Amino acid sequence: MSDTSEPKPPAEAEAEAARAHASGDWEAMRRGVAERLGHDFAQPELLRDALTHRSFRNERPNEAPADNERLEFLGDAVLGAGVAYLLHQAFPEAREGELTRRRAELVSEGGLLTAAEDLALGAALRLGKGEARSGGRQKPRLLASAVEACLGAVYLDGGPDAALEAVRRLFGERVHTASARRDAKSRRQEIVQGRQRTTPRYVHLAARGPDHARIFEAAVEVDGEEIARGEGRSKADAERAAAIAALEHLSGEG
Repeated sequence: MSDTSEPKPPAEAEAEAARAHASGDWEAMRRGVAERLGHDFAQPELLRDALTHRSFRNERPNEAPADNERLEFLGDAVLGAGVAYLLHQAFPEAREGELTRRRAELVSEGGLLTAAEDLALGAALRLGKGEARSGGRQKPRLLASAVEACLGAVYLDGGPDAALEAVRRLFGERVHTASARRDAKSRRQEIVQGRQRTTPRYVHLAARGPDHARIFEAAVEVDGEEIARGEGRSKADAERAAAIAALEHLSGEG
């Protein structure tokens, strides 16, 4: 993010956010988050829920029919599949280990914090009074979870294409700068990530039709098991279609 100023103290940040929420400016902040996600919500209540922490729901259930925990679960799958696809496209010659290390950095808490800053999520979150007073708007885990919840909201509102575009918007520029080094921290992240996610492998299956109208087919495999297929007018389009189908598969698990 271009703003390199020091974060405001929790009390000051909360006072500013409280004034905005009390004056009705929270809706403007919510719309700002949607604009930075690059998605026009047909169901704005989904983004409302993505920005609602359980502490707010516990204190004000009449204003919060849901919190963001279920959307965070969905968004985690969307993020993993989307970043894996972007890396696969950006580094066609990279081996699985390199892709895994790059992904680990992008989807780490630090990577998600950068995305949260880009979205200006801190001020837009709906927090309970105690959580807000304790500096919740700057808590790394809380902000990282909210990023994932926002991606889950985009997926439910706009489908796989919109979700993939939101991931590209937040992480696309950083795909090429993510580290592939095997330092101690990245090795640890790689082990942890490996317990939760496996890097998809794209396989080109077939091509049919005349040269001027070829249709390519690709599959996505995880641990040697095919989980989705896609078709397109080029190999890249077929991989993209397979990635979108994989998003649907992954988000439906659990």
